[in-house]
Amino acid sequence: MKTRLLTPGPTPLPEEVRLTLAMDMVHHRKEGFTALLGEIQQGLKWLFGTEQPVIPLTCSGTGAMTAAVGNLFKPGEQVLVIEGGKFGERWGEIAGTHGLDCAVMTVPWGKAVTVEHVETALKNYPDAKGILIQASETSTGVLHPIKELAAFTRERDLMLVVDGISAVGISPCPMDEWGIDCLLTGSQKGLMLPPGLAFIALSERAWKRVEEIKPRNFYFNLLGERAKIMVNNQTNFTPAINLLMGLSTCLDLFQERTMEEVFRTQWALTQMARAGAKALGLELLAKDHYTWGLTSIRLPAGVDGAVLLKACAERYGVVMAGGQGHLKGRIVRMGHMGHVDFADVMAGLYALAQGLKLTGGHSGSRDYLERAMEAFETSLADGPPADLC
Repeated sequence: MKTRLLTPGPTPLPEEVRLTLAMDMVHHRKEGFTALLGEIQQGLKWLFGTEQPVIPLTCSGTGAMTAAVGNLFKPGEQVLVIEGGKFGERWGEIAGTHGLDCAVMTVPWGKAVTVEHVETALKNYPDAKGILIQASETSTGVLHPIKELAAFTRERDLMLVVDGISAVGISPCPMDEWGIDCLLTGSQKGLMLPPGLAFIALSERAWKRVEEIKPRNFYFNLLGERAKIMVNNQTNFTPAINLLMGLSTCLDLFQERTMEEVFRTQWALTQMARAGAKALGLELLAKDHYTWGLTSIRLPAGVDGAVLLKACAERYGVVMAGGQGHLKGRIVRMGHMGHVDFADVMAGLYALAQGLKLTGGHSGSRDYLERAMEAFETSLADGPPADLC
């Protein structure tokens, strides 16, 4: 039985990437590897949609979040944290650890924040220096309106710091075009790599702020990393060499396909998963503003999410994720980001349907796979709405 990894990270690896990861080790200070880093830098700028350097960090995405907070804000400064899920909570935890004054704006899990809500909240927190938010809240499958928020913040002395860990390479978030001040991601989701790398890019005005504040962290010193990457195509410290080699292959794959095609496919897979779940008579957690690459599905009353997920994995070879926080045991998170195709999502929907019968007797429409495939084909042909790109 083939195992299909349909979690919101880590995600499956393309064969080309696995072969690259198996190559012999090289030295990170020798000409061959530094030349490769130079090529990677150009590819990352293209991927992020920025003219600014994109800093690779050997850490998880949480490390890049930590680097953003520590380099952009001084202890005692106030930031507005958008808390609409587990990873919104993480922004607050990181900011609090760095001694920031955290003004928390709580959003119901499954709902997206609005610019109007942010504007109202800032009237109560006029000293806020930045907004910390997820593009895609991975714990709920909600997509926040980053494009609109960036239009709001770029006219103010307010940094927009965006966790794009489950958005970059999955849904559009062109940094310079939208006016995002800080965009970061991790390697194990849309970038189709194992965990272990993170990437962070800052706008011109964000770099000016970093220069004024001065780094206070030895490892996450973004000024030092920028100097190394721009002058010598190197990193401050020993990087994850094999992962960066794999990243070069991933970037080649993206450029061969074009990001327009990648986004079109991710959008179509999302519509497929949502249509299939609805045809099974299931309720979706995020109804309006939803993540591309991840579908959060509410479970019927009486169904234990842990038992369901175990049945899907052991009987059908489909590995999915459960809920976090108060949603633990109450939702299934089906990942379809990165190196996933329609056959994988079809298998995921089938496993979910059979698992529901085993664990709670729930049975939806018998033509759920046909409805899912129809949604995929239609969405692939039409592409995502223009206002989301």
